[in-house]
Amino acid sequence: MTPENIFYHPLCGGALSVALVIGVAGCRTPAVWRRQADKAAYRAIEKAREQALGQQAAPFAVERPSDTFRRRLFEQQDLPISDPAFLGLDTLPEIRRWPDRDYLKRATLRPPDWFAAESDEAAAPAGSKIPVLTLIDALQAAAYNSREYQNRKEALFAAALGLDLEAEAFRGTLGAMLRGEISSDLRGDEAVSGATGRLEPSFSRRLAGGSRIAASLTVDLVKLLTQSRASSWGLRADTGVTIPLGRGAGRHIAREPLTQAEFDLLYAVWEFERFKQGFSVQIANAYFNVLAQRDQVDNAEDNYRRLLESARRTRQLAAAGRLPEIQADQAAQDELRARNRWIAARQAYARQLDNFKLSLGLPPDAELELDDGELEQVSAFVRQRLPEAFTDLAQAEEEEVDFSVPVAAGPLEMAEATALELAFEHRHDLRIAQSRVYDAQRKVVVAADQLKIEATLGGSGAFGEGRGLAGADSENARLRPEEGVYSSFLSLDFPWRRTAERNRYRQSLINLERALREAQDSEDQVKVQVRNQLRNLQEARETLRIQSQAVRVASRRVESTDLFLEAGRAAIRDVLEAQEALISARNSLTAAIVAYRMGELELQRDLGVLQVAEDGLWREFEP
Repeated sequence: MTPENIFYHPLCGGALSVALVIGVAGCRTPAVWRRQADKAAYRAIEKAREQALGQQAAPFAVERPSDTFRRRLFEQQDLPISDPAFLGLDTLPEIRRWPDRDYLKRATLRPPDWFAAESDEAAAPAGSKIPVLTLIDALQAAAYNSREYQNRKEALFAAALGLDLEAEAFRGTLGAMLRGEISSDLRGDEAVSGATGRLEPSFSRRLAGGSRIAASLTVDLVKLLTQSRASSWGLRADTGVTIPLGRGAGRHIAREPLTQAEFDLLYAVWEFERFKQGFSVQIANAYFNVLAQRDQVDNAEDNYRRLLESARRTRQLAAAGRLPEIQADQAAQDELRARNRWIAARQAYARQLDNFKLSLGLPPDAELELDDGELEQVSAFVRQRLPEAFTDLAQAEEEEVDFSVPVAAGPLEMAEATALELAFEHRHDLRIAQSRVYDAQRKVVVAADQLKIEATLGGSGAFGEGRGLAGADSENARLRPEEGVYSSFLSLDFPWRRTAERNRYRQSLINLERALREAQDSEDQVKVQVRNQLRNLQEARETLRIQSQAVRVASRRVESTDLFLEAGRAAIRDVLEAQEALISARNSLTAAIVAYRMGELELQRDLGVLQVAEDGLWREFEP
């Protein structure tokens, strides 16, 4: 894939940059220059994304809203901050000689609707100001608040600025210089004073084939302020052109820096898309892990309550002489251990929630909660996809051990060949590795060009006359091409010794082989990742089926041991072990449900088919 001619075409109506410089002072403010840079970068990014992604991409903006969710949390919850200026750019004080006031006070993008105060209140429980984040809310919060996400967007923007800079070399540049001077010569018997003015417009351009053209017109005005007070105009035109015939000749050589900048912007687009896929899956994984940890807190609390009741009942039975005292002590010890596990689970949940806030770019001391319904929705979603994993299996009395390989059941548990075909088509990092081989090939061509004879054909012409104070009494000058001075030249530089160029050429061949090896390694890594994710998804499905059965067995065991204890046919240790097995099975089932759902998302990420929008929301692949 070659992106030539999709950004700038120097020979066919490329953008013309016109700069007018009067004296030493520019006529544009830093804010104007910034807006021009933004316009050029956004235009390049838009074209690159259309080329790289094959579709009309959503608008891209590198600026973040000033009214972010992070800032809302600081203001609404009155969180401590070391410096109020750290809330955002618009709160920074203007330092001395600050060049761009509009940048700090600029009107920024509108944040998503759910960041509005009324949405926050609607999302919070009745009577509470603590916001509750759904998974969609968390993905959007990460897109607008995460520092890592913002750094990636700025890297893409920087690549666009780099392309604009390389394209500048092929744009025609029109400039003008105005100069005025008053001088006095006191060396003679009579002082001689005069004024001179010069206006020198110029034009230069580098063509895609390597040629360079330049032209300038000098207009002089001189006037004596003493003696005769004579005045005169001067006009002079200068033109020049150089055409490389050997080394450096050809469109493929002259445009190579621009071509590489075009590819670099494509790579930045692909890398950003790949990052968004991995980042959204990472946020979802962290979100579900926090919910799973809170589910463990609930299970630990339920277990603690059950053991409290068991310990009280055991003490009553021991007091009545129906159980030995040692069993009452065992129940008391398990009650204490259950309380300790409950406290540890709560602390682990608090730590995971703090880390999750940091991954979203939010302050860790902010109060927020995650939506419990998300875990229920994931469970319902997985149950709908894999209903057979949650059915109670009938057990035969004499059942042989099942060593058969599990058969694919979920919609994303596809054949390996199909998965690899999807990955080869959609993995952006694999495209980058493949394109870098083409980059290395072009570098070989450029390095070989440096070994050629350096032959340059050129010409220049000048006509007209300039004026100084000494010529103030002369007639006004006129442009007379027929009386001009013209010259042409041919220079040859034979490559008798090109040690540096020779070594660079040899190194370029080594770099080509290295790029090819890296592309091969990238392809192998893609294969390994896809194959592993298919295995992980299959394993997660089987684990889910096993854990769902384990919960049923553990629940029946708790019920039966309670009845046996009442009948005096079981010891308290049996009840305690049954309770321990039930809480462990419930935690494992929740982990298995989350693992299967994350396995689906991770497989889509490694196939490159998970589409993530600029606001962090995704659209999943439908096989």
